[in-house]
Amino acid sequence: MRLVSLSDRLLEPALFEAAVEHDAAGARAVFCGVVRSHDLGRDVRELEYVAYPSAQAVLAQIAERFAAEPDVTALAVGHRVGLLAVGDVALVAVVATAHRRAAFDACARLVDEVKEHLPVWKRQVFADGTDEWVNCP
Repeated sequence: MRLVSLSDRLLEPALFEAAVEHDAAGARAVFCGVVRSHDLGRDVRELEYVAYPSAQAVLAQIAERFAAEPDVTALAVGHRVGLLAVGDVALVAVVATAHRRAAFDACARLVDEVKEHLPVWKRQVFADGTDEWVNCP
């Protein structure tokens, strides 16, 4: 594991990618979850992510579990909190492995795990001024 971040600052995917550079890694899979301009036919103006106080620790635990997998050489993962504009990166995950298939697989599973278990809630603000909370327990 190289970089784990829960922050209100812009996520720069290149920094996460650089954090997993390793001579033994022949592949790097990169995922960037980006704020899109629409959801279910409605225009989205911005998103707000709010994290539970334990969110950083949960993200670190998830990352540690994946970093311990035998095929994973290094990984980096970050999630943004606060207000995000359309086009901002909300989630970045990078996994380095010896071979591409393992990198794709581990990165996809890492993203799924973060989205399922990270205690972060999302509020969508629509162009008409209304809002809704999404994926809240």
